[in-house]
Amino acid sequence: MTPRGVLIDKDGTLIDCDATWGPVILHLAEELGGAERAEAMAEAAGLDTATGRLRAGSVFAAGSTRDLVALWWPDVDAARGLELARHIDTTCARMGPITSAPLFALEPFFRELERRGLAYGIATNDSLVSVRAFLETKGLAPLVPHVFGYDSVARPKPGPDMVHAFCDAARLTPDCVAVVGDNVHDLEMARAAGAGWAIAVLSGNGGLADLEPLADVVLASIEALPDWIDAGCPAGVWG
Repeated sequence: MTPRGVLIDKDGTLIDCDATWGPVILHLAEELGGAERAEAMAEAAGLDTATGRLRAGSVFAAGSTRDLVALWWPDVDAARGLELARHIDTTCARMGPITSAPLFALEPFFRELERRGLAYGIATNDSLVSVRAFLETKGLAPLVPHVFGYDSVARPKPGPDMVHAFCDAARLTPDCVAVVGDNVHDLEMARAAGAGWAIAVLSGNGGLADLEPLADVVLASIEALPDWIDAGCPAGVWG
């Protein structure tokens, strides 16, 4: 059995998470916390300000805007929290497409999935408006039929809802779907949803030691996915 559908994480799987989001985190921290608090806020969100890299499993690497608001303003009331979340999402949707750095040529990859007759989509803990802005900016929107952000579902990653929403839209069952991502949250989502394959990639912030125990297979990059399918979907570290 091989996958009939592929649900793909965005940050760290399709785009360089550090290059894309490091400048955005610093901007948000300075804007919302002031110069005196900006570095501490950025570090708390997961950015190593000395190296510009995001820590695996950190709020900005794996969480949603709701998680970021709860981290930065733990005592905020619901109304103010919603206002802050909307501002952060708007900023990410404005800045993210500008700073976004694809890890490889995305258009040929999507066309290859399409050529193979695979249903595919993107599932991210970024907001829906932000991921759509990224796709529009890169000219990829017509090529990606299914897109889900943290605010598209009741339970974002690591909950199962994005996988189930993709299955409903693509008319598939979870056991036919491969979930691909660079973070533990992606693999936990796959397991919670009953996905047929939980595929880890090493192109993002997650390391082999963290990802391998939860993954059916570990790939260096999602670019290897077509070859992995052709090889019969072997388990383990491949390629």
